[in-house]
Amino acid sequence: MSAERRSSSIYENESNLFLDILDEAPLFGNRKPASLIGSVFYCILLASFAVLAVGATWIFHLIRGLVFQLLCSCNVALLVITGIFQQYLEYQVQKIRLQGYCVFSQKLKHIIRLPFATIAYGTAAMLLVMVWNPDISILSISALLRIIMLVEVVCVASFMTLYIGYVHQYNSFHSQPDVLKSLYSPLQPSSSLEGLRYQDGGRLSDQLMTLLQYQQENIHFLNEEILGLQESLSKYERSNDGSAPQVDLAHLLAARDQELRTLSAEMNQLQSELRLARSLIEEKDAEMQRIRSTNNQYVEENERLRAILGEWSSRAAKLERALELERMSNLELQKKVNSLKSQRHD
Repeated sequence: MSAERRSSSIYENESNLFLDILDEAPLFGNRKPASLIGSVFYCILLASFAVLAVGATWIFHLIRGLVFQLLCSCNVALLVITGIFQQYLEYQVQKIRLQGYCVFSQKLKHIIRLPFATIAYGTAAMLLVMVWNPDISILSISALLRIIMLVEVVCVASFMTLYIGYVHQYNSFHSQPDVLKSLYSPLQPSSSLEGLRYQDGGRLSDQLMTLLQYQQENIHFLNEEILGLQESLSKYERSNDGSAPQVDLAHLLAARDQELRTLSAEMNQLQSELRLARSLIEEKDAEMQRIRSTNNQYVEENERLRAILGEWSSRAAKLERALELERMSNLELQKKVNSLKSQRHD
């Protein structure tokens, strides 16, 4: 009886292999949290620049003649540091994207571009102030430069606070990656939302490439896990005690192998979708070329018709002038005829 119950339970578990992986992501248990150390150091650097902008007159009181140059140099240095820091943020967002959080990483991708753009605009404003030297009675040039520097630091600090909040939320929540909604779609029942993954605007190829990268990471992880399970299974097979561990390991190995096959099938499907998307893009490009050539033909035809219309207009103007001259000559002749008739009558 125990052997029959064990075999029936194994059969039930094997029949639910495809349903198990819907609630489990291979990389979900090994998700690496995003680092916030660099962001904290950058915020401290922004705070020091804010202090510098507020107290520049007291900090540089010994060299008052170089306050403008020092403020602009510090702002350029902040621009360079922000550019380097943006590369670090892009690396962190790329790691989050490879973990399967495509929508979340897309939200962060828009945020991390704002600090460098803000510092660049602030540097351009300071350059314009130094070049044009505006005469404002309320503010001096030094105060204007410090206000610009303080405003850009406050804006960048708000963007960084928003980024740190999102990353802290990513490190704390335990939801599954949003990429699973597209990865395991062949195993899920059809719904009205399954066509949404085809509506990605102009970023369809980028999304498919991200899904392929995520699947490659999953396959690599599953290969390592299968190798470990095979080693454990070989150790248990060499031993003489108990068959239950062998059955459990065989079930786990079969489940992971089935999951690996599912991921491989989904990868092939995504590759075909990527090829289809590229072919659609090429067709759209060819259609645009045809439309442009047709438009050029229409433009040439319009130019030719305008030339013909201008020629006919000039001819019509000439005919009107000739008609006017003929009418004037007829009036003259009529006057002469009337005068001759009156003379005869007299």
